[in-house]
Amino acid sequence: MPIDSFRPQSWNGIDDIIIVGGGLAGLFCALKLAPRPVTILAAAPIGQGASSAWAQGGIAAAMSPGDTVDKHVADTLEAGAGIVDEKMARFMVSEGPARIHDLLEYGVPFDRDLEGKLMLSREAAHSERRIVRVKGDMAGKAIMEALIAAVRTTPSIRVLEGYVVEELVREGRFISGVIARPDAGQAKNRVHFPARAVVLCSGGVGHLYAVTTNPWEACGQGVGMAARAGAIIADPEFVQFHPTAIDIGRDPAPLATEALRGDGAHLVNAAGHRFMLDIHEDAELAPRDIVSRGVFAEVQAGRGAFLDCTKAVGSHFPEMFPTVYASCMAAGIDPVTQPIPVVPAVHYHMGGVLTDAEGRTSIDGLWAAGEVTSTGVHGANRLASNSLLEAVVFAARIAENIKGMLPEPKINNWGAGGGESDDLVTVEDSPQLTRLRRLMSDRVGVIRDCDGLRAAIREIAALERENSRMRFLNIVTTAKLIAVGALLREESRGGHFRSDVPDQKPAWKRRTFLTLAEADRMVAELDATAAA
Repeated sequence: MPIDSFRPQSWNGIDDIIIVGGGLAGLFCALKLAPRPVTILAAAPIGQGASSAWAQGGIAAAMSPGDTVDKHVADTLEAGAGIVDEKMARFMVSEGPARIHDLLEYGVPFDRDLEGKLMLSREAAHSERRIVRVKGDMAGKAIMEALIAAVRTTPSIRVLEGYVVEELVREGRFISGVIARPDAGQAKNRVHFPARAVVLCSGGVGHLYAVTTNPWEACGQGVGMAARAGAIIADPEFVQFHPTAIDIGRDPAPLATEALRGDGAHLVNAAGHRFMLDIHEDAELAPRDIVSRGVFAEVQAGRGAFLDCTKAVGSHFPEMFPTVYASCMAAGIDPVTQPIPVVPAVHYHMGGVLTDAEGRTSIDGLWAAGEVTSTGVHGANRLASNSLLEAVVFAARIAENIKGMLPEPKINNWGAGGGESDDLVTVEDSPQLTRLRRLMSDRVGVIRDCDGLRAAIREIAALERENSRMRFLNIVTTAKLIAVGALLREESRGGHFRSDVPDQKPAWKRRTFLTLAEADRMVAELDATAAA
C-alpha cells in the first residue's frame, strides 16, 4: 500500500496545484509555494527513485572570492558547445548563491572549513572552485534528506506517495489535471486529480538505456506524457553519458563521482596508459562527452578503462568519498589500492520539455522543472553540478510565477475516477522495455550513425505497436523523440556524436524543437522508404 502523508487530516479536498514528482525540483517548488496548498504526487516515497538523491558532486555556484557570475556563465557556455541559451544561463547562475542560502536555511549540512565558511571544490570544465558539497560525495542524499524533513513539517504540503502519474489531462489549450494510478502503480482503478496548475518534475530518461546511473523511475515518462499532450520538446538528442560509472554489472550502475578526477585521479587502460592525455589537453578534466568517448573507445578496443585513485586519494578514500568506497568494496574492489573499472553510462538528459524563464511550457497550465525540462542552460553538454542548480533556481521561479498568475488558492473536490485498466506498472522491465533499453544503448548511445538511427527508429515504432500500454507508450515516445532528434541533427556536438558526420556544422549551431506529430511523420517516412 502507498504511504499517504496527508496533512492536515481534516483536509477533504485537493488544492489547485499538483506537483508531479518527489525529487529536488518538486520538493523545492512546494516549499517555495508555501503557505499555499500544494499536493505532490510521487511514484515512490519522496527521495526514493529520484536521481537528485544520488547526485554525488554537489551544486555549482559562484560564491568564492575569485569567482564571478561572468566566469560561471562562460564555463557553462563553453561546455554547452555553442547552443546554450545565454540569457537563461545567466538567470540560473545569478540566482545560484541565493538558492544555496535557501538550502542552508532548510538544514542542508554543506561542508565548511574551520572558520565556518563553505568549502568549495572544482570539477571538470570549471575554471574556479565553486562546487558546494556534503562529505565529499553525499550532496544529493543530504540535500534531499533536509528538504524531505522540511516538507514533512510544512502543513500546506500534502504528499501522496505511491501515485504513478500516467496522463496529463488537456481541455482545449489548458492542462487541467492529471490521471494517476495508486498503490505504486499496481491498482486497477486510476484517480483523476483536477488542477489549475500542474508542475511536472518527473525526472530524466536514464532507464531508457541498458547502462545508466539513474534509478528505474527515470525512464522518460514525463517527457512522453508532455509530448503526447502536445508540448514542444527541445534538444532531445543530447544525452550525457557519465564517463566513470563503476563497471561491476549492477543496474543501475554506481557512480564514481567526477570529484575524484577533480582531486587528481587518473584514467588508465589495462596497460596503465593515461589515454586521455592523447585526446584532450585537459585530459581527465575535459568535458564529459569527450571523456566518455575516450573511455568508450578503450572499452570497445578491449583494453578496458580504469579510474586510478591510489595516489591522488589513497588512504583518505573511505572518509572523503564514502559512497564510492562502499560501492567498490561491495564488489570486491579496494579503491585505496586498486584502480576502479569504469564504463560510460547514461547520466543526464540535456533535452526535455521546452520551458521559458518562468518554467512555463508551451501548454497553458503546465509548468516543468528539473531534468524533465530543456531550459537551454545546458546546451549540448551539461557543465558538471549545474543540474541541481538548475532544479532549485527554476523551481523557485515557477513558484513565484504561479503565485503571480493564480493569486487566490482554489480548493477543488476530488475528481471523478480516471477509469479502470489492467495496465499495471511493475518495477521489473517488460520484455519490450528490455529490448528498447538495449536498442537505445546500441544505436542511440555514445556513438551514433545514420543507418543505426534509422534502424532504431523503425524498431522503436514496431515496439510501440507491439505494446500499447500507457506507461510503455510514454516511455517509447521519449525514445522515439531522442532517436528522431539524433537523426535530424546531421553533425556532432556535445553529447550527440555521429561517426558519419563527426564535426560540428555552423548550420546546426542552434537548438532543436520537436513535437510528437513531427516525429511521427519522420517515422512514417522511414516506414514508407523501407517498404518501397
